[in-house]
Amino acid sequence: MLKTMFPTIERESSMLGFGCMRFPCTPDGKIDEAEAIRMIRHAIDNGVTYIDTAYPYHGGESEIVVGKALQDGYREKVILATKLPCWNVHKHEDMMAILDEQLQKLQTDHIDFYLMHAMNAQRLEEMQGYDYKRFLDEAVAQGKIRYPSFSFHDGYDAFMRILDDYDWKMCQVQMNILDDENQATLRGIREAGKRGIGVVIMEPLRGGLLANPPADVKAVYDAFPDKRSPVEWAFRYLYAMPEVVTILSGMSSWEQTIDNLRIFDIPGRPVLTEAENALFRQVKDTYMARMKTGCTGCRYCQPCPMGVAIPHIFQNYDATRLRAEPNYSKGYAKVIADEHDASRCVQCGQCEAACPQHLPIIRYLQEIHAECCGE
Repeated sequence: MLKTMFPTIERESSMLGFGCMRFPCTPDGKIDEAEAIRMIRHAIDNGVTYIDTAYPYHGGESEIVVGKALQDGYREKVILATKLPCWNVHKHEDMMAILDEQLQKLQTDHIDFYLMHAMNAQRLEEMQGYDYKRFLDEAVAQGKIRYPSFSFHDGYDAFMRILDDYDWKMCQVQMNILDDENQATLRGIREAGKRGIGVVIMEPLRGGLLANPPADVKAVYDAFPDKRSPVEWAFRYLYAMPEVVTILSGMSSWEQTIDNLRIFDIPGRPVLTEAENALFRQVKDTYMARMKTGCTGCRYCQPCPMGVAIPHIFQNYDATRLRAEPNYSKGYAKVIADEHDASRCVQCGQCEAACPQHLPIIRYLQEIHAECCGE
């Protein structure tokens, strides 16, 4: 198992982290506890030392199962991370009450990395209003948490504001082959690294998207002389980054656990060759070429006078196009049900005049509507 070190705090971790958001489930939707515990313990027995969960995962049951899995001496073998559900905080005292509840569910007296969950620009202001810094300082002083951290979903500017706001020990960000310019961005990851803040990666496979590439992307991989699975390539792209300490994998089956352990069974962090970097650029370009609109979601076209949800339609359609078997019809049916579909467009042109990308919005709306409705 590839081992790394969190900077500043000098805490060793496995590069592979066990993400506990996608446990195997029984037919009725409940966590298959026995299998989840078997997977977690097998991963720990084979070198995984980072376990990540959160208050809302699996309807609040993930922390309970993780707590059970870490009995019998397993808690002492791992770095345990969980997250404060900021949206459940309505006054300062709520934060400590939630943390105490989590400690009980996890059957432990302390959390190693305690994250402010899904931070963004708006949430930062809200948590500042609740004096989150005082809460974190008190929780550390009481020994309930060791390393204050945050997870993030927003843009680069918001990431930097949050990074500047507290003495963070770790940040958890979304990153993969397709997201180097999205959310925190590669630039943000590098800035965190300069400050000695360890970076933990979530969504390395873009919710499983990168594990099952479309035929044209698969052909790019197949043409490369070094043969690896798309999953292994996606992880390799990330664990070559010097700022990255741990990569979370939401393992939902025994087979995925075994495969992940194999992929991370390497002697040291690799350095990508020029050919490999070129491969990743070609893979991203091939994915991006599948997108129809390239809408960035800036929302300059909103509000539409007829209520057409232009950015929603475009971005969800483009996301679907990245899949091996693209089909946006089901998602578009909900847009129709919500009365925000393209049939309401009267071609006034207001959106096209406002679009900074100069997209042919009216034509795209007509084409997407026709495709999804079989017209």
